[in-house]
Amino acid sequence: MAKPLILIIICLFLCCPLSSSSSDGVWASSSLSVESAGDVLTSPDGIFSAGFRPVGLNAYSFAIWFNKPSCNAISCTIVWMANRDQPVNGKGSRLCLQKSGNLVLKDAGHIIVWETKTISVSPTQLKLENGGNLVLRDSRGRKLWQSYDSPTDTLLPLQPFTENSRLISSKSQGNYSSGYYQLYFDTDNVLCLLYKGPEFSSVYWPSPWLLRWEAGRSTFNNSKIAVLDSLGNFSSTDNFTFLSSDYGSRVPRMLKMDLDGNIRLYSLNENEEKWVVSWQAFPQPCMAHGCCGPNSICIYVPNSGRKCSCPPGYIMADPTDWSLGCQPEFKLSCNETEVGYLKLRHVEYYGYDYNMYPNVTLEDCKRICSELCDCKGFQFRFIKAHEPDGTYCYPKTQLLNGHRPPNFNADFYLKVPKATVPFYNNSVQDIKLQCSNKLVQPLERHYSKRHVNESVRFALWSASAVGAVEILTIVLVWCFLIRTRDDKISPMARYHLVTTGFRKFSYSELKKATNSFSEEIGRGAGGIVYKATLSDGRVAAIKRLVDANKGEAEFLAEVNTIGKLNHMNLIDMWGYCADGKHRLLVYEYMEHGSLAENLCFKALDWKTRFGIALGTARGLAYLHEECLEWVLHCDIKPQNILLDSKYQPKVSDFGLSWLLNRGDINYSKFSRIRGTRGYMAPEWVFNLPITSKVDVYSYGIVLLELVTGRSPAAMGINGSSDGSGSKTEQRTLVAWVKGHMATAEENIGETWKQEIIDPKLKGEYDEGEMLNLVAAALRCVQEDRDARPTMGEVVEMLLRHECHCC
Repeated sequence: MAKPLILIIICLFLCCPLSSSSSDGVWASSSLSVESAGDVLTSPDGIFSAGFRPVGLNAYSFAIWFNKPSCNAISCTIVWMANRDQPVNGKGSRLCLQKSGNLVLKDAGHIIVWETKTISVSPTQLKLENGGNLVLRDSRGRKLWQSYDSPTDTLLPLQPFTENSRLISSKSQGNYSSGYYQLYFDTDNVLCLLYKGPEFSSVYWPSPWLLRWEAGRSTFNNSKIAVLDSLGNFSSTDNFTFLSSDYGSRVPRMLKMDLDGNIRLYSLNENEEKWVVSWQAFPQPCMAHGCCGPNSICIYVPNSGRKCSCPPGYIMADPTDWSLGCQPEFKLSCNETEVGYLKLRHVEYYGYDYNMYPNVTLEDCKRICSELCDCKGFQFRFIKAHEPDGTYCYPKTQLLNGHRPPNFNADFYLKVPKATVPFYNNSVQDIKLQCSNKLVQPLERHYSKRHVNESVRFALWSASAVGAVEILTIVLVWCFLIRTRDDKISPMARYHLVTTGFRKFSYSELKKATNSFSEEIGRGAGGIVYKATLSDGRVAAIKRLVDANKGEAEFLAEVNTIGKLNHMNLIDMWGYCADGKHRLLVYEYMEHGSLAENLCFKALDWKTRFGIALGTARGLAYLHEECLEWVLHCDIKPQNILLDSKYQPKVSDFGLSWLLNRGDINYSKFSRIRGTRGYMAPEWVFNLPITSKVDVYSYGIVLLELVTGRSPAAMGINGSSDGSGSKTEQRTLVAWVKGHMATAEENIGETWKQEIIDPKLKGEYDEGEMLNLVAAALRCVQEDRDARPTMGEVVEMLLRHECHCC
C-alpha cells in the first residue's frame, strides 16, 4: 500500500509543484497556494492584484481586486473570480499552471473546480497585466486565455463586452456566488438587464413596455459589442451610450452589476479612497424586477434604500429571506359573492395580465376578476391617450414585481375574502426588516477521510459550540436593537414613507429643528429657507412656503419631481411637511449657499467658476436627457445653483419644474409664464411651445454672469456706461457682451476680454476656458431655440476644451 501512495504524491508534485515566485507571474509547472499569503500576482502599475481571497468560513476563491481602497480581510473591491460558485478549502488548494498549458484550480489538492482547458506545446506564463486582465500566454506571446473574456459582475475600462459576456450579480452582501440579475446582449442584439429567479424571469431594462426603438435602441447590428473607455464614456452597438458624471478625468473606474439589480458605474475618489457612483441605469431601485419576491411590495426610502413589505392579508414566506416574497394567510373562494377588494393606492404589479379590458367601470373590473378563480387582483387606471381617453382594467394571475413608482396614477385592487375587508381596511401594514439573508449555505464536498484523535475532535466541537452561541447572541441583540429603533416610528409615519418614498415630518419637528425658524439663510418669491438640525444630527435646509395655499402647486411639483432624481449635481431632498396649512421641504444643507451670494460677496477663483459651469451643465443634461421622464427646470438662475463644502454645484428649487414624457413631441403650453426676468427665453414672451431649450437659454445667461460678474437684472436697471459717466440706453447682458466684441473687431483689437471679465478675478483666469465659456453662452442664448445646443452638447463643448488643456 505504501508504494502506490508514494507514486500518487510524486505525481501530484510533478503536475503541480509548490509555489514559485509570483512577482513576474506564474510559469509552467508552478502554482499559487491558498496557504501562502505571499502568493499574489500584482499588475506592473500596482493597481490590481490577483490571488486567493476568503469568501466564507474556510472558503476561498481565486480573484482579482483593486489595491485601492486598501484591501483587507473584511473589505475588498473584487472585480473577477474564477470559482465564485464553488469555493475551495483553505488547506491544500492551489492554482496550478501545468506543463501542458492548462491552468487548473484544485480544491484540497486533488478536486478540479475550474480550468481554462488550454493546450500549448511551448512554455506558458500567467501574468496580471495593467487594466486588471489576467492573461495566459505562450512563449511567442500569443494569448491562450484571458479573464477579460469571462467577466463575473464587473466590467473594467477597455474590457470588451460581447455577445458571449454576461455580468451576473452576487447573491447578497458578503455572498459572492451568482445572483439573480444579469446584464447581457439578447437575441435582438440589445443590451438588457434580466431578473432570472428560481421560479420566473423577466427583462426590466430597457423598459419592457416600450418598443426597442422607443427606448432609443437599435436592433440593426451584428457585432454585439460594448466598451467603457478610460475617460468614462460607455458605448454599445445597440446605440446605448452614457457619460460618467466625471467624464474626462482619468481615474480608476468599474461598471458593476450590483446585487440590487441596478447597473452602476463607480469612480474612485483617490483623495478619500472610496468609490462613488458616477452613473446608474435608473435612480429608483424598486424598478428592478424580483427584488422583493412574489406578492410583495417594494418601497424606496431615501438615505435608507429600498424596503420590502407584504400587502394586507399576506405574510413573509420565510422571515429571513425576502427573495421568497409573501404568501396569503387566507384561502380564496371561487364563489364571486364571497370575495372583496382592498384598494392599494399607487401600487403597481408589473406583468402577468390575464387580459386588458378598455373602457370599463370599476365595478365591471371587480366582476371580471371575481369570475376568474386564478385572479389575485387587478390594476385599474385612467390613461390619457391621444383619442379617446379611457379606463383600463388589468386582471392579474400573479402578483410579481410589486412597487410604488413615483407619481404612478393608478391603484391596485387586491382580492381577499369578503369577510376580512373591514379588518384589513382598518389596519396598516408595517415594513418588516430583514435581519439575515441566509448567507451561509452548505457546499457539497467529498474529501478522503482522515483519522482524527478523539480528544482533538472533542476540543474542536466544544470551540465550535461556544462560537455558535456567541454569534447567535450577537445576531439576536442586533435584531432587537433594529426592531427597537423601528418601533419608535409611528404607524402613520410608516404609511407616509410607503406612499411617497420620503420622510414626512411634522410641523412641530421642523419648528424644533429650526429653533422656531430663527436662522434664515435665504429667501425667494416662493418661500424662505432656514437652517436646521434634525433629530438624527444632520444639518438641513428647510424651505417654508410663504403662502401655503398659493404655493401648494409648486410644493407638490417639487416633491414629485425630486423624488425621481439622483445626480451628484442635483440637490438631495430628505423629506417634506404637509401639516395643516403648513408646507415645508427638507433639503441637504449647502455650506456655501447659492452661486448668486458667492458672485456678489466672494471672490470665486476662475477654476471654481469653470467647475460650477461644468457641474451645472451636467445636472441639466441629466434632467433633460437621462431621466425616465424629461424634466424642465424653468427657473435656472444663480440663486437656484447651490454650492457644497467643496464648491461643487447642485441645481435646486424645482417648484417651477415641468415633466414631459420621454419622446412626446406634442409639447403642452404652460398655463402661465414661469421663471425669472432676465433669464427667461423668448418663447415665454411670444407664447411659443416650451421645450428644454428654455433651460439652455437661462443657462447661457448664467455662463455670462460667471464670466462677467454682472447680473442681467442689474444691467436692465442701470444700463451701461459710455465712459463719461452718463447713462446710455438700457441694454441686456447679452447685448453688452456682444457690443464689446463688435467694438473690438472694428478696432482690430483684443481688449474686449479685459473689458467684460469680472474685475474681482484681478486678471487671473484661463483665457482659453474663458473664450470657450463665452462661445458656449452665446450659442445658448440664440433667439431661435433650434439654433441652441442641447445641454448634453454643452457638456461636450466644455469637456473638449478641458481635456485639450490637460
